[in-house]
Amino acid sequence: MDRIKKLCSYLDKCSTFADVGCDHGYCTQYMLKNGLCEIAVISDISAKCLQKAENLLADYIQNGKVTSVCCNGLEGISEETEQILIAGMGGEEIVSIFKNSFIPQKFVLQPMKNIRAVREYLLQNGAEISVDEPFESCGKFYFVIKGKKCGNSSIYGGQQLEFGLNLSCETTKKYIKSELNKKRAYLERDLKIETRLQIEEEIRFMEGVLNES
Repeated sequence: MDRIKKLCSYLDKCSTFADVGCDHGYCTQYMLKNGLCEIAVISDISAKCLQKAENLLADYIQNGKVTSVCCNGLEGISEETEQILIAGMGGEEIVSIFKNSFIPQKFVLQPMKNIRAVREYLLQNGAEISVDEPFESCGKFYFVIKGKKCGNSSIYGGQQLEFGLNLSCETTKKYIKSELNKKRAYLERDLKIETRLQIEEEIRFMEGVLNES
């Protein structure tokens, strides 16, 4: 399934919506075309990138349904925004955005890497994670983390911090097996003993997750 279409399936109906780092603006277009939000904000740190979304959503901007903001992270986004999407950024970058501003009331996040850092930050700051799972698109795996600012009712152990909430999900298992194959292939290289021991430990951990799920 197309990555953008799958991302959109995680979005809820809301009054106000913001797409941070909006790229082409397709997710905002989806929300408006389907009557899932009343007003929306599109933002990007790059004015050149933001222009692509402005072109796509020109009619909505003209009739006051969409506001375009060139800003860093959430700097130009109201804390009162009901639902915020941040997709296509690194996990450390998402954490930095939250540290410098706020955790959204409701959020849908799609970190490209360092996903554990996002999970840990949200949980350490009282957020509730309701969905944390991978999906596959064009041969690649992506994780979606969905939740809200307050709640802290999600139960995470070491395995969940690495691979999400639903360890028994077939897509999660497929993702872990994919990562396991990469680790095993890496062992074929000429590695330092410290590196080899670390990789072997990671392999045992992944095998344990698969055996228990």
